[in-house]
Amino acid sequence: MGVIMGLVRALFSRGGAAELGRVGVEVAEVFRPNATRQLELGHNAYAAAQASYASEFRRAPGGWFDGLVNGLNRLPRPILALATPALFGYAMVDPSGFSVRMQGLQAVPEPLWWLLGAVVAFYFGARETHYMRGGRTVAPEPVAGPLPTETPTAASENPALADWRAARDGD
Repeated sequence: MGVIMGLVRALFSRGGAAELGRVGVEVAEVFRPNATRQLELGHNAYAAAQASYASEFRRAPGGWFDGLVNGLNRLPRPILALATPALFGYAMVDPSGFSVRMQGLQAVPEPLWWLLGAVVAFYFGARETHYMRGGRTVAPEPVAGPLPTETPTAASENPALADWRAARDGD
């Protein structure tokens, strides 16, 4: 009778059933790993790898030379946009000079026009691609510390179980 009472007290005393459940979980994890914990660890490893990759591609602050080159890179588009109406104005102000220069342009061989078109197309295409790719970067959320190296207890693995235990112990 003393053994039965000891078992009943162990099972139904405060924390007895919880301890029995924890032991059952530990025994089951010997045969089959905890899938939820594996997913959490995989997510943490993925987040750490992404943060590491993102840190490699952060832009360094530019100096005065970078600012100068960026300013020069921004000049062709406004120059081309303003030069076209300027040609119309030049044709109205000096028609004879305009016609002489247009005859000079007519003497340019066709392969040279193709080359100019390719250079302009590649310049604007590369700029568009650069801004299209650069505008969509998303900074990853920082990882909240190093990856855990030890397996936590059964209560911290299941937040619902931890809340239930806290509510039960509080009553």
